Amino acid sequence: MQLTPDQDIILRLGEFGLNATIVNTWIVMALLVGGSVLVTRNLCPDVPPNRWRTLLETIVQMIQSQIGEITQTSARHVMYFAGTLFLFIALSNLLLVVPGFAPPTSSLSTTVALAISVLCAVPLFGIASGGLGRYLRHFIEPSAVMLPFNIISEFSRGISLAIRLYGNIMSGAVIAAILLGVAPFFFPVVMDMLGLLTGLIQAYIFAILATVYISSATADPPPPSPPEDAP
Repeated sequence: MQLTPDQDIILRLGEFGLNATIVNTWIVMALLVGGSVLVTRNLCPDVPPNRWRTLLETIVQMIQSQIGEITQTSARHVMYFAGTLFLFIALSNLLLVVPGFAPPTSSLSTTVALAISVLCAVPLFGIASGGLGRYLRHFIEPSAVMLPFNIISEFSRGISLAIRLYGNIMSGAVIAAILLGVAPFFFPVVMDMLGLLTGLIQAYIFAILATVYISSATADPPPPSPPEDAP
C-alpha cells in the first residue's frame, strides 16, 4: 500500500519524474478552471439563471456569508483566496471516489504548499489593510518581550494547518485500506461515504482557519486603555 501519491511515478522525463501528486493536482486545477468557464461563459444579469448558475451563486453566497461573519474587512477580497482553498481541497477529496485517483491533499508536499500560501497571504492582507508599520506592531503587542513568541506563533499556524490536513486525509486512507482487507465488499462503500464527508469538513475547516488568521492580521487594534488616575 502506498501511503502517499508521491511514490507513484506516472511520467518519467530523463532523471525527472512526474508523480501522481503533481498530475492529480493539475487534474483538479483543470476541472476547477474548466467548470468555471463553462458555468460563467453565458453569465449575464438580464438572462434568467439556469440550474448551474443557481448552484454557483449558492456556493459563492455561502462562502461569502461565512467569511463575512469572521472578518472585519471586505469579505469579497478574502473570499477569492479562502474560497479557492475550499474549492481546491473539497474537489481533491471528493475525487477520492474515482478508482485509481489519489487526492493530492494526501501528500504532505501539497498540504505544506497550501499552508505556505496561507502564511504568505496573512501578512499581505495585513499590510494591505493597515500598512506595514501597523502590521509589524502587532508582533510586539502587548509588549516587546512577546516578539519571539508572536513570531513562533505565526509559523506554528502554518505547520498545524499542514499537519492537520495531511493527517486527517492519510488516516482515512489507511483505515479504508485496513477495512478493505477485512471485508472487501461492504466497508469500501461506507468508507467512501465517510471519506467524502470528512473531505468536505476538512476543506471547510482549512478555509475557515485561513480566514481567521487573515482576520486577526487585518483587525483594527484595540483602543488604548485610559490611565488609572483618569476620573
